[in-house]
Amino acid sequence: MDNPATEQDGYYAAERCDLSEFASLVARQLTSAEVPHADAIEKNIPVYNVPALADRLAEANARRALMAEWARILSSGAGVFVLKQALPDHGVIDEATAVYEQIIARESADGAEGADHFAAAGSNDRIWNSLQKLCIAAPYTFIRYFASPAIDAAAEAWLGPNYQITAQVNLVHPGGKAQQAHRDYHLGFQTAEVSATYPAHVHDLSPLMTLQGGIAHCDMPIESGTTKLLPYSQLYRPGYAAWRREDFRAHFEAYCLQLPLDKGDAIFFNPALLHAAGENRSADVHRMVNLLQVSSAFGRAMESVDRLNMCKALYHPLRAAWNAGWLSDAELNAVIAAAAEGYSFPTNLDRDPPTGGLAPETQAALLKASVVSQISEDDLIVRLDGQAARRRP
Repeated sequence: MDNPATEQDGYYAAERCDLSEFASLVARQLTSAEVPHADAIEKNIPVYNVPALADRLAEANARRALMAEWARILSSGAGVFVLKQALPDHGVIDEATAVYEQIIARESADGAEGADHFAAAGSNDRIWNSLQKLCIAAPYTFIRYFASPAIDAAAEAWLGPNYQITAQVNLVHPGGKAQQAHRDYHLGFQTAEVSATYPAHVHDLSPLMTLQGGIAHCDMPIESGTTKLLPYSQLYRPGYAAWRREDFRAHFEAYCLQLPLDKGDAIFFNPALLHAAGENRSADVHRMVNLLQVSSAFGRAMESVDRLNMCKALYHPLRAAWNAGWLSDAELNAVIAAAAEGYSFPTNLDRDPPTGGLAPETQAALLKASVVSQISEDDLIVRLDGQAARRRP
């Protein structure tokens, strides 16, 4: 559906978003005919029994038909589905949980704070890059944990082959507060101001580049704060502009749904689906989920470029040109865009956490600030090297 925000100038703006249009989209009801392979529909969310799908996942044509169904759900359907017992080996989940608990204890002792992008500090424990940390600490556990044809098929259904998985553990204790309703990576991790600078067609592209998932590490009743979801909300094209508006968030809170999950269940959803982790109102459930952030193989440039050394080589002449008035602000921005890394990710969020927003400072921002403030070349090199070191795995 065309949107007035697109028709006017090719960009979305929060003030032009239409709550009535959004409300109409999320009022849709899923029918069983749309999800013929689902075991059930619970609260407008299709649920699949993975053990019963084992033969289908093992046969190429049947697997492709199932993946096509999941892709339709994510794109034009409810936007979310649950895979019951995607990891039926609860023993390996417990082994991974024990490793994660040791990592949390060690990182906490070292003074690390696993801050959440969309919840108040202190509401949870967070492990950044739980994928690598589990692999290094317990490789045999890692093998058994990720030997899941269902998770592989879910990722491939949305992103195609050669996808890349990253993961972050979120452990929310009793009393842990809820997140605010939001959309996710990529554009969901930008400030409202930055998001508004991307054209409307890029807003359409962003959800196609990643897939959100989560693996339950314990039985999670609704009172433990399972994720609040608003089916079909990914269909609202200007949603990355709208989700911070109070009226949209109020509509989300009024109509969002929650499902209980059992240990070994997995949930997958379109990153544009409006969602939020719930408040843990339980007395004794420490809700642990391994959050999967799966990315398309296509999110890469053609050539590998040493932008760090480019920035170092350019700084002296760039600073001189700026100081002499040879470059306008627009020209300076253009040169920096050609040379420096303008995106915050991927990075090592343990060492390079978000600063003043949802994302760490970029190389491009550091370079421009240094030029404008006319710091010395030696200082600039120290800052660039420090930033590069923080971003390394």
